[in-house]
Amino acid sequence: MIQSTFLGIEKSCTGQRWIARDYDERIALALSQRFNLPDIIARYLDAHGIGLDEAASFLSPKLRDLLPDPSSFKDMDKAAMRFADAVARGERIAVFGDYDVDGATSSALLLRFGRALGVKLRLYVPDRIAEGYGPNVAAMKLLADEGTKLVVCVDCGTTAFESLARAKEMGMDTLILDHHASEPSLPQAVAMVNPNRIDAPETYSYLAAVGVTYLFIIAVNRELRKRGFYSEARQEPDLIQWLDLVATGTVCDVVKLVGLNRAFVAQGLKIAAQRKNIGLAALAREAGVRTMDAYAAGFMIGPRINAGGRIGEADLGARLLSTEDASEALALAQRLNALNTERREIEARVLAEAEKLALAKDLPMAFVASETWHPGVIGIVASRLKDKFGHPALVVSLDGGIGKGSGRSFGNVDLGSEIIAARQAGLLINGGGHKMAGGFTVERAKIDALRDFLGIRIARQMEARPLTPTLLLDGLVAGPSMRVEFARLIERLGPFGSGNSEPCFALADCRIVHANTVGEKHVSVVFSQSGFSAKGIAFRALENGLGQALLQKPSCIHLAGHLRIDEWQGTSRVQLHIKDAAPVI
Repeated sequence: MIQSTFLGIEKSCTGQRWIARDYDERIALALSQRFNLPDIIARYLDAHGIGLDEAASFLSPKLRDLLPDPSSFKDMDKAAMRFADAVARGERIAVFGDYDVDGATSSALLLRFGRALGVKLRLYVPDRIAEGYGPNVAAMKLLADEGTKLVVCVDCGTTAFESLARAKEMGMDTLILDHHASEPSLPQAVAMVNPNRIDAPETYSYLAAVGVTYLFIIAVNRELRKRGFYSEARQEPDLIQWLDLVATGTVCDVVKLVGLNRAFVAQGLKIAAQRKNIGLAALAREAGVRTMDAYAAGFMIGPRINAGGRIGEADLGARLLSTEDASEALALAQRLNALNTERREIEARVLAEAEKLALAKDLPMAFVASETWHPGVIGIVASRLKDKFGHPALVVSLDGGIGKGSGRSFGNVDLGSEIIAARQAGLLINGGGHKMAGGFTVERAKIDALRDFLGIRIARQMEARPLTPTLLLDGLVAGPSMRVEFARLIERLGPFGSGNSEPCFALADCRIVHANTVGEKHVSVVFSQSGFSAKGIAFRALENGLGQALLQKPSCIHLAGHLRIDEWQGTSRVQLHIKDAAPVI
């Protein structure tokens, strides 16, 4: 069913169709009355599936109310006891982490926990291009030769059947702390703690690996306490101090910010704001971050941590987040910042080419491939395509007869399971993922068959919607509503991210009073509506239709964007972060 447009906008300045989110007027009214909320905020809650029973914890997420008993997770007690045994015996322990932010924060969390226990853990992060994702036999042999007895795989390992079997043959035990989709059979590990195991309840299937890792250190800490490990000379660590890592990894892995994840992020960002992690603080300074919120974590901190794994040294992020050396933190932060600049230049070129290819194909998804694309940026390009088209996106970098692919999902499409299905059908060399993202390796000769296979299956989930860019709007606000008090209410709906998008509002019939370019291709405006004036900014819009439309200073234009509080020299004011605009018809 095709939804009617919002304000009649079929094609905006960015080429998007404006659509209003669906909500139930009766439930929204009940929410508004019970919690004393403006109608538009109550409608947002209902549109996001927040009912009367969930609203209180949603608006004020508290970790003590939402944190589960770690023992409720399959294999958790077994994993905690094996790790505690290794600590007690003085065994050599290695952390095998993924190269993205979730992997880096998970690894850093374990490294910091180990240091607090007086144990130095060995870090191993595979090279994205040379080794690929997850445990590999060569890495396992290296760790075994070093005398490693226990390998803890974080954000990876769920489908590493051969590598973990070989690790066992070499005399090493392995633990898996992961969240990627599993198969009915499990690898040869002592324990696999993964809320997305086939035999696990779906209660916490939305957790990122860093959330699973945090629950694991709670379980280990409890086990060590039972054993009398702590004393006056060796005090029990304060686990709350590391919630900044949990928040960063959770936001950046684009898992749903619901339930426990909301509490992790809400509380973790408060810790991050204290900037006690010197690596995270150094990177925030390099990135120009003033306020550590979900936006800063996802769009300023995360890309820089990722840059090491994409086009630099894979372990830079984990090293930065785990270091206690200020000079090392500064050097690593500067290196990651420089790599991120290089990554953005590569990404811009690949994205422009990928968009053209995606638009040329009639598919229920964006599926594009090229020999000229750097494999380190295909994941973020897939994310950009997903955002632009409102459909799942898969991007493949070809090298000879082999392609490395990365995918990002949209809506309720379970992309990880479809990638696993493709591997089971013999279309992939390897591959896996979770609901919102996945990665794979494919033979060039099977690209077309893979595209057709995924196209059919994703179409079933998507109901074959056309590849049309859309902007979902949460309602219409008037200029006088842009008050700090209203923006504070919006902040209570955060943290924002996957599964809990930031409200996007439209302001109708605005007049652009002033417009100019600022910074790096941003367009700043002063606009008026109903006798009320306010400021707005459209980031990276100078060279697209949005920026050009604003600079023409039209006398009547519809604006759409996020209402955010801008703190400047002790004064708070509301600014519109403009996402789109459309001429008044």
